[in-house]
Amino acid sequence: MKINDFKLERYFANHEFTAKYLLSSSDCDGWEMNDVLQLASPRELKLWEELQLGYTESEGSSMLRESILQFYQQQSIEQVVVSSPGELNFSLMNVLLSRGDHVVCIAPAYQSLYEVVRSLGCSLSFWKPDPETWEFDTNDLEQLVRVNTKLIIINFPHNPTGGYLTLNQLSEIVSVARKHGAYLFSDEMYRKLMISDREELPPVCDLYEKGISLWGLSKSFGLAGLRTGWLVSQDKDLLKKVIAFKDYLSICSSGPSEVLSIIALNHADAFILPNMEKIRKNVSLFGEFTAEHDIISSFIPPKAGSTAFVKLNIENTSLEFSDRLVEQTGIMTVPAEMFDTEGKYIRIGFGRRNFPEVMEVFSQYLKTGVVRTKK
Repeated sequence: MKINDFKLERYFANHEFTAKYLLSSSDCDGWEMNDVLQLASPRELKLWEELQLGYTESEGSSMLRESILQFYQQQSIEQVVVSSPGELNFSLMNVLLSRGDHVVCIAPAYQSLYEVVRSLGCSLSFWKPDPETWEFDTNDLEQLVRVNTKLIIINFPHNPTGGYLTLNQLSEIVSVARKHGAYLFSDEMYRKLMISDREELPPVCDLYEKGISLWGLSKSFGLAGLRTGWLVSQDKDLLKKVIAFKDYLSICSSGPSEVLSIIALNHADAFILPNMEKIRKNVSLFGEFTAEHDIISSFIPPKAGSTAFVKLNIENTSLEFSDRLVEQTGIMTVPAEMFDTEGKYIRIGFGRRNFPEVMEVFSQYLKTGVVRTKK
């Protein structure tokens, strides 16, 4: 199999560990391991202290999957498979799709959501939002579905725009998928980062017999280093195929990561609530920054999640702007080109505690007049 380079991840590889400031990260600050262990119950702490560094269950430990199920209506651990989020996406697409299938995918999107599909020889249609509001119209989705549509891929809270749906809209999407017999894969990696008055959506796996939900600890919890994610679905046979495919990849998860993940899931509010508060404060601060600098052509605050897709008022491309910004200030941003999107946009991430400091550095840079805005 041949697949194109993952442009966003290659861009991060060039800058993430050398740039002084990360303004476009979609995850929240990573917690220290002691922060996790201090929350552990006596039983959980015993798991950690008696841990043996051997192989683990391919599908994820029973205790970990039980901890995951507390966030779903599903009752059986056979409806859960654990791995890194990226591996789960890659595995699912490979076992579900065949050359010639048609897939509808949300756009702009994290590249792996559609690039794996493309590499398998499937045809793609993209469901795009209104750029003036970042709202998605379910009527547009209906028009994209074909007789050979095998899969619909959605992502809410949406990366990079911060868009979200109402429950009625999500129900309409499920109705479209059910009408056409299509699977519905829902990337829910930013689940529970509810920063506005929008009603929290239920996971797709609880709404639809062919729904598949992806979540993990990287974004909402701020525990990206654990590399823990999971799929939940009512289709147990499909998940068995994912587990078998994993045998050619990671085979199983890391034992230490599994124990730390159990602790985090059983004390979820201790991680998620501080992240929500931090994001809200940083969104407000960026709104003030936007009012002061005409380089921001349009800022639509996120309705949920940790990111926004901000339109720039600049003469050069967003890639040229981002390259120059990181070179001259140490501030890394992610340009629209990394999302295969036309227009002059950058992604802003609101989950880092040093966001106010980055805004100050960014503001001082703009005041030098080195960035030329369009008149």
